[in-house]
Amino acid sequence: MINFSLTEEQLLVQETARNFARTHLLPGVIERDEKSLFPKEQIKLMGEIGFMGMMIPEKWGGAGMDTLSFVLAIEEIAAVELATSTIMSVNNSLACQVLFDWGTDSQKEKYLKPLARGLKLGAYSLSEPQSGSDASNMNTFAEKKGNHFIINGTKNWVTNGINSDIIILFCLTEKGIGSKGISAFIIDKKLEGITTGKKEDKLGIRASDTCELYFENCMVPQENLLGSIGEGFKIAMKTLGGGRIGIASQAVGLSRSALEKATSYSKERKQFGKKISEFGSIQNKLADMATSTDAARLLVWRAAILKDQGLPYNKESSMAKLFSSNTAMSSATECVQIYGGYGYIQEYGVEQLMRDAKITQIYEGTSEIQRLVISREVLK
Repeated sequence: MINFSLTEEQLLVQETARNFARTHLLPGVIERDEKSLFPKEQIKLMGEIGFMGMMIPEKWGGAGMDTLSFVLAIEEIAAVELATSTIMSVNNSLACQVLFDWGTDSQKEKYLKPLARGLKLGAYSLSEPQSGSDASNMNTFAEKKGNHFIINGTKNWVTNGINSDIIILFCLTEKGIGSKGISAFIIDKKLEGITTGKKEDKLGIRASDTCELYFENCMVPQENLLGSIGEGFKIAMKTLGGGRIGIASQAVGLSRSALEKATSYSKERKQFGKKISEFGSIQNKLADMATSTDAARLLVWRAAILKDQGLPYNKESSMAKLFSSNTAMSSATECVQIYGGYGYIQEYGVEQLMRDAKITQIYEGTSEIQRLVISREVLK
């Protein structure tokens, strides 16, 4: 028997996230988007309530919650501001989780604890200018010299790159052998030889910073190697598999927000002498949005529960991300359509949903890559 009910703790997490989003995020959403303002104070508060290391055990500074609790919180944050949920998701799924899964006790003590407590912010750096979806196509190189690695190269699309304190970096330690030559490192931003590029001027999630990182003879201690030499690509892919659950839950939150806004507006707006919610064409749009949003949420919950149970979830997380991101884009577009001309102007906050939704189909693996992952699993 499938049980769809949430525990008291999970309901409390959901309520806490919803109240936080409405109280601390909603008032400045449009301004942060327009001016690309990083929500520094809001992120600090999220750390204080345990939202920056939700799935990390209390021993290592986290909240000790399950993945389902995490996606419940992400949905509520994303329903108000996708950019802030992106910052939260990266710190939880791509920084804290990788350190918990692969870090030594000393690495966890030094780096995981402050990240999980929200005292420091993490970033995840895999992509390079020439790579994109071909993640193993790297040029950034870490040369072993004594008890250090000397790193040179350029990384891009680094979410939290400007405001982060700690970076999970993937780069070559051996050339000419493809993905087997990739290793992972913990990078303290205070190290010399690291330069942060300009903040990218993005279509959406503008309050979340994205930039390039330049490494020029950056000397990294050997003890900052994460896992073993040549294990980096495996670490990166496993981490992204879990991270996609967070992105999928973001998309659900945005889709739900689009549905709620469209429903509310349709009950108020009158055309031809009656509310537009009385027109069949509008009702059909709302019905499709509601159905797809619920279906997306169920896919996300399934992936989260499989992860919590220690069962394989790679296919399911890709399915959740693929379907949820497409749903977010569709719901946002229909929401703008229902608002008509008003949906096209900034004041109503609807056009932002449309701009924000697009990134869910791109980052942490494009929709095309998700289909590749799913088909490979199906064909096994």
